[in-house]
Amino acid sequence: MAEPVKKHRSYESGRRQAASAATRQRIVEAGRELIQLHGYRATTLAAVAARAQVNIDTIYQLVGRKPVLLRELIEQALSGQDHAVTAEDRPHVIAMRAEADPAVKLAIYARAIRETHPRLAPLFVALRDASSTDVEAREVWREISERRATNMRALVAEIRDTGALRPELTIDAAADTVWVMNSPELFIMLTVERGWSADRYEDWLSESLQRLLLS
Repeated sequence: MAEPVKKHRSYESGRRQAASAATRQRIVEAGRELIQLHGYRATTLAAVAARAQVNIDTIYQLVGRKPVLLRELIEQALSGQDHAVTAEDRPHVIAMRAEADPAVKLAIYARAIRETHPRLAPLFVALRDASSTDVEAREVWREISERRATNMRALVAEIRDTGALRPELTIDAAADTVWVMNSPELFIMLTVERGWSADRYEDWLSESLQRLLLS
């Protein structure tokens, strides 16, 4: 006789989890909208709570403090989904690893950066600016920056393993080149301040990386 009770409890638990996930994503979306409108410092959790129509305690429970909210926004911007996806599981990384031609690898990478930066760059710049005065934001900035550098070294190592990396370049030197070329700040400078189209930016990034990295 206990089986129907167990099924009911499982159903109720699943429904509560789905409701919590939906509420959490509503909070994240509210945070994204407000930070992009007003900037990180001017955006308060009270404003996020009002926009998401939740209590502030719910934000702390489901997401966390403001720097944690910003980190989640960046993770979702990187993955293009409503949850974080590790670099190894992202479609463009899988496609690059399956490609033998290093020039095509870099073209795939440039396309991925072109698609990611419109949603990532404003948030990344907001986190960089916040890290200058906010200790928690500084820790998030350090964590994401280190992971970004690790991913770039992995990309360069793959290029080196094809035998196509310029012989005078070390892994670290080549990774630093990629770091500068694909930076969100440079994307904003070219597409917003200089008025480049996304197509022009992608072509420029692909061609520049090939010229700078490949022998």
